[in-house]
Amino acid sequence: MMMPEEQHTPCENPLWPCAMTGAVACLAGFEDVAVVVHGSSGCYFYPASLTGAPIYGTFLLENEVIFGTESRLREVIAGVDDRYTRIAVVNTCVPAVIGEDLSDLGRDDRVLFIDSPGFLGDLEVGYRRALERISPEVDPAAPGVNIDGISLTDPFCRGNTIEARRLLSLAGVSVQTTFCLDRYAATRRAAPLTVETNPDLSGGIGRTCGSLLGLDAVSETFERLATVIEGVDARPVAKEVAWADARIRKGCDRYLRRFDPPVVAIAGGAAYAGYAANLLERYLGADIAFIAARNDPGPGKTGITHTTDLAVIREMILDAEPDLILGSSYEQALAPDAAFVGLTFPLRNRVKLSSPAVIGVEGALRLMEEVLNACIDRHRRRSSWPRD
Repeated sequence: MMMPEEQHTPCENPLWPCAMTGAVACLAGFEDVAVVVHGSSGCYFYPASLTGAPIYGTFLLENEVIFGTESRLREVIAGVDDRYTRIAVVNTCVPAVIGEDLSDLGRDDRVLFIDSPGFLGDLEVGYRRALERISPEVDPAAPGVNIDGISLTDPFCRGNTIEARRLLSLAGVSVQTTFCLDRYAATRRAAPLTVETNPDLSGGIGRTCGSLLGLDAVSETFERLATVIEGVDARPVAKEVAWADARIRKGCDRYLRRFDPPVVAIAGGAAYAGYAANLLERYLGADIAFIAARNDPGPGKTGITHTTDLAVIREMILDAEPDLILGSSYEQALAPDAAFVGLTFPLRNRVKLSSPAVIGVEGALRLMEEVLNACIDRHRRRSSWPRD
């Protein structure tokens, strides 16, 4: 099939996706679910480029919008029907606005219809809306825990999954279902207990035992798991946390003997941005100039500005003149002389083959390693500049 020329759908903000893309990111994480984006070519290409997963589209044209889209949608569904356990249709803005009744499609248990047009909100809204439509079933007798908060739009999704599984294995905890990087059948027998990798995407499945985002959070979560699951040994994880803490302190102390603490600007998802700020303040004594959260940080979160307006972020960067920026390629382009560490998409003009984590022990080590190396490289560049 000839694909229409790539374009962005108007409802998407390049800094943070809308509800439609959030729903796609949730559903495409299940390898046996076909995700059909019911909308224009732009509505297809944006989540396809962000998730990197094989998804499908109806690529609606003007005449189909005028005379009805159901026949085109049924044609696409028929083309993938024999290859997947379930088919998830994500409704986008135009079909939602015209109000076409497609409810008959959802009468087949194999077809899940998710009405998640972009105007409903941001990525998190669509992600949770899709998860609610899946309706995970908790089996009280299921062993182990679920891993929550995995999204294919996150550059660290696979690394986070690997690190979560590694730490849980160290403590003798099995993994039941990973939301959302698993098979659909796993959602029908979720465990009654869950650990979070990204609190911004908490799905509320079962009882939450804590987060793995940050060394303190890891320690607290595994202490809690040890009290509620018989046979769990939190000591190997506590030992790793202590080892990582010592390594980070040593590396930061060496840096601070030569350089002043950096002035830092942070942009990204609220949970990741807050975690990075705490890490840099704790170990480097960093001056956090601002935190610009792409999504709503929620009640009680002070010192965080919620914005997806690049002009606003530009002014914040110009005012702060940061030594270090954690964020995306957009923030990097606004201050090319600052040290830069990627914290959120898009991260362009670089090759990424491995699966780095931002959570857990390895995530904290990797983030501080990149921060220190980026800051040292910046000092080297500046010291080699010609004098006036």
